[in-house]
Amino acid sequence: MLILLVEECQKMKYQTSAQAIYEAVGTESNIISLIHCMTRLRFRLRDESIVDDEAVKQIPGVVGVNHQSGQYQVIIGNDVANYYDELAKLGNFTNDNDDSKVEESKEKDSLFNRFASFISSCMSPLIPALIGGGMIKVVLILLPMLGWLSEKGQTYAILTIFGDAPFYFLPIMLAYTAAQYFKVTPMLAVTVGAIMIHPNFAAMVTAGKSVTFMGLPVTLATYSSSVIPILMMVWLMKYIEKGIDKICPASLKSVLKPLLVLFISGTLALVVVGPIGTYAGNLLSTVILFIQGKASWLAMPLMAAFMPLIVMTGMHWAFAPIFLAASLAHPDTLILPAMLAANIAQGAACLAVMFKAKNKNTKQVAGAASISALLAGVTEPALYGITLKYKKPLYAAMISGAITGLYMGIVNLKSYVFAVPSLVSIPQFVNKADSANFINALIVLVASFILTFILTWIFGIDEEVEPATVAASTTSDLNNVDDQLDSGAQTTTKIYSPMAGELISLDSVNDPTFAQKMLGDGVAIIPQDGHIYAPFAGTVMTVFPTKHAIGLKSDTGVELLIHCGLDTVNLQGVPFTAYVKDNQHVAQGELLMDVDLKQIKAAGYDTTTPLVVTNSSEFVSVEPADKTVVTANDVAMYVI
Repeated sequence: MLILLVEECQKMKYQTSAQAIYEAVGTESNIISLIHCMTRLRFRLRDESIVDDEAVKQIPGVVGVNHQSGQYQVIIGNDVANYYDELAKLGNFTNDNDDSKVEESKEKDSLFNRFASFISSCMSPLIPALIGGGMIKVVLILLPMLGWLSEKGQTYAILTIFGDAPFYFLPIMLAYTAAQYFKVTPMLAVTVGAIMIHPNFAAMVTAGKSVTFMGLPVTLATYSSSVIPILMMVWLMKYIEKGIDKICPASLKSVLKPLLVLFISGTLALVVVGPIGTYAGNLLSTVILFIQGKASWLAMPLMAAFMPLIVMTGMHWAFAPIFLAASLAHPDTLILPAMLAANIAQGAACLAVMFKAKNKNTKQVAGAASISALLAGVTEPALYGITLKYKKPLYAAMISGAITGLYMGIVNLKSYVFAVPSLVSIPQFVNKADSANFINALIVLVASFILTFILTWIFGIDEEVEPATVAASTTSDLNNVDDQLDSGAQTTTKIYSPMAGELISLDSVNDPTFAQKMLGDGVAIIPQDGHIYAPFAGTVMTVFPTKHAIGLKSDTGVELLIHCGLDTVNLQGVPFTAYVKDNQHVAQGELLMDVDLKQIKAAGYDTTTPLVVTNSSEFVSVEPADKTVVTANDVAMYVI
């Protein structure tokens, strides 16, 4: 029951923030489409200018916003999928097929922004699969080194399949995401991708004998793990489908269109587009390796130093086709090594801020962001929550990146596996034929951490002064809260008692979930009657299915859980009569529910009713009123 309650409260937070984001970006009337990557909600909007960035940044869960490549990006962090799921329920915009809407938005973008948006939109949904495969490859490096797994065993062979699958079938996955971007029939695009990596065609490539198709020469190229050929092909399919739509009779379209699209696209893929894309990819790989070979000492310091700014623009995953095209044939010597130095630097900077800051909230944000950057390589929480906000830690991370980048350029550090660099994925730099490479990676990791930590500590942070709180007052000072409100000294929300009864502290409740304040701070009431009234003016966020609890949000942003009795979820709603529903706005004092207290007691349950501010971490303090007996006309606590 307690786990269910925690999950419901967390879900309530996701719903509230998702609703606020939805409204802030202009609702369905302004949203063309929505996707998400590892850390960001990526909106395509008709008009980004109507969105108030500062208002979006104030929404709980949002750590920043960014305008990039025709997308309005809301940076969330590792929990982005939960927010996306709730947003997807609010409107039919996640897979919009109206071409006119997309073109209307694209007309406002430059050619570069449109290209960058295309690459980012196609690659972003694939990143979890690529990271998963990359991390399995890291495990396959690590376990044999530790003697825990034999490279000759079947387990190793099957795990190799797990790690290779996302990369081998990359053209098929890209076909799907590119089809969504260009509004091509997804399954036809996926089929063309499958043609390019079909086992029989792969066997022809391996045999090496010349192949023709209807007299046309077929270039024998391996398309598994390729990026550019399928992206070019799906772009071309957009025009193929439009052309066939114009000439194909409506009565025969259901049969002729898929036949013609598949035949024409498959032919072009193997005869024209695929070879061109392959040559382009090989050229790109050659150029990258040439630059690295001639000026790695300069390229690496610049890339490592400016990687935080690249992340800020959201372009770090737009580089994915570049380092995938290079690293699948050769180790990556640019992007992933630079990310190693930058990710560790962001984590170290946040850790230094956590120890140096005096503001309790800053310490909490910095600590969480540090863990995310160091262990997972996800730096958006660090960047938007700490380093970019206070600037000096960002300068420290960039200086450290430049210095360690110079070292990486000199030793030519290589990443042999695609994985987001972090403490966990450091084995991606292991190679049996080049033992010095891993040692150099460890040197970069340690140097980046120590140097950034020291520089951040020396530079310091211009920390905002933590506001004075009523928590510093004595109990008798609480009687002066109204005076403080009148004078403007505090921003305080009064939470009136929802029912008549005895007011007690939350830590005296006979339930560790509430007593230890796992869900948030608050008070509790031992009720005298079964009438429950709205403790403030606000919105009903949720009436739990079993009616034993109600979630509310005040007009001032306080989220409150009223939990009627302890363990009463087991009563399946029998003693409860609710008079309100989800998303209903209520006035302070409005009747929300009636509870049969006698029935609860007869069933052997405690009627003590906790009042929990579930987003109490967003406020300075939650203070109980200086009373022992309250009615619905009395204040039960103050949220400051």
